[in-house]
Amino acid sequence: MDKIKIDLRSDTVSKPTPAMKHAMMEAEVGDDVFNEDPSVNALQEYAANLFGMEAALFCSSGTQTNQIAIKLHTQPGSEVICDARAHVYLYEGGGIAFNSSASVKLIASERGLFTANEVKECINEDNIHFPKSSLVCLENTVNKGGGACWEWEEILKIKEVCKQQAIPFHLDGARLFNALIAKNQTAKQYGETFDTISICLSKGLGAPVGSLLLGSAQHIYQAKRIRKVLGGGMRQAGFLAAAGLYALQHQVDRLKIDHQHAAYIAKILQGKSWVKFMYPVETNIIIFQTSAHLPSSELSTLLQDKGIKISNMGNNLVRLVFHLNQSADDIDFLANTIQSIDK
Repeated sequence: MDKIKIDLRSDTVSKPTPAMKHAMMEAEVGDDVFNEDPSVNALQEYAANLFGMEAALFCSSGTQTNQIAIKLHTQPGSEVICDARAHVYLYEGGGIAFNSSASVKLIASERGLFTANEVKECINEDNIHFPKSSLVCLENTVNKGGGACWEWEEILKIKEVCKQQAIPFHLDGARLFNALIAKNQTAKQYGETFDTISICLSKGLGAPVGSLLLGSAQHIYQAKRIRKVLGGGMRQAGFLAAAGLYALQHQVDRLKIDHQHAAYIAKILQGKSWVKFMYPVETNIIIFQTSAHLPSSELSTLLQDKGIKISNMGNNLVRLVFHLNQSADDIDFLANTIQSIDK
């Protein structure tokens, strides 16, 4: 097998740029548990201002920020409404049950994009036999939906349902900046609409570690206590926070390049007879299903032998994710390799 030339398994494999590494090494640090790390404080303040929210909390991962938010908004025995494809349900280790002792009501929607009416139907009546509907979680972009982006009008409709029922509204925004770029939306729109927002710094933005939870000052005060219980108190975290701040200040606009790369490769894949089905490509993620004469496991092996890693998701589904560590030459190599596969 050739040496790996291009890794498309996830944008989580992205690595810091030289400029980001420099920002990390030059970071001024302190003890964040005492709220004395200036780089962490600067990142939190910058992110809160960016979204027009009162406060932010730097955490180790998007799973941690999501789980803190769920714990913040629920009580044991209450219920979280989310999509059946949601990261908070599928990929966070059963954290909703383990950390919050909460039930989950799943919406089986197309590409993870449910409607306000579907949310309304999921809200339980006030009856001692039913769990109390306590939180609605939305994911943008939807990873399992092929990087699908929400329409703003539907988000506002869901917000209105939540408002009428006095139910908090949380956003898993692991790839939110991809959605902002693709849909020409603003961070402040989201800050005005959601009670809490989780944003990830270590995917397309290229930071090595970290996510932020944003919300009201009271929410973040409570979130600090939950983070502490979860073991998330960090000391000289400013070396990591400096990478996150650099990412937010310098590496958001370039996400459009990843989207362009994904669109280019998607067009090539659509011309291949062994591609049976593909989700619409809106951002940096391509998910497609291979036909029976080229199973996804065989395609994965063929590409790996050429030095290309992809995600085999089962059921002949394949995922490709584009990020800042892929050059134009890498994309050309990928395109030529795909073109050469005939089955």
